[in-house]
Amino acid sequence: MNEAEIRKYAELMRELDLTGLEVTENGCVVRLERTPAAPVLPRETVAVPPAPPVPAAAPQEGTTEVTSPMVGVFYAAPAENAEPFVKVGDRVKRGQTLCIVEAMKLMNEIMAELDGEIVEVCVQNGQVVDFGCPLFRIKGQ
Repeated sequence: MNEAEIRKYAELMRELDLTGLEVTENGCVVRLERTPAAPVLPRETVAVPPAPPVPAAAPQEGTTEVTSPMVGVFYAAPAENAEPFVKVGDRVKRGQTLCIVEAMKLMNEIMAELDGEIVEVCVQNGQVVDFGCPLFRIKGQ
């Protein structure tokens, strides 16, 4: 394969907005890769910085916080259209699943550490949570 043919394939990649292409010709394999171009914003578009996160309310006296043990995505239910594992007012037992935190494509069940009543769900379904982020507040029995 000569340089002109490689340039032809590189132009085709740009035209079709491809990030990779592998061509086999006469027993010769050529793999082309490129990083996608950053989108160009129109001049009228103004980037607005995201709003700062709202600080979580202080824990109520007599409650225990269940915090995220990892960075990931909080899921309140086992499936998209399913009922949440727990809601405010539900009684839970130690070891009961409260939610799922997805981290690196792994679904990690977060369990209750004590018997009690859910008094607050601190995050929204689908929200990204950090290590130590409060997920629930439980009033122990």
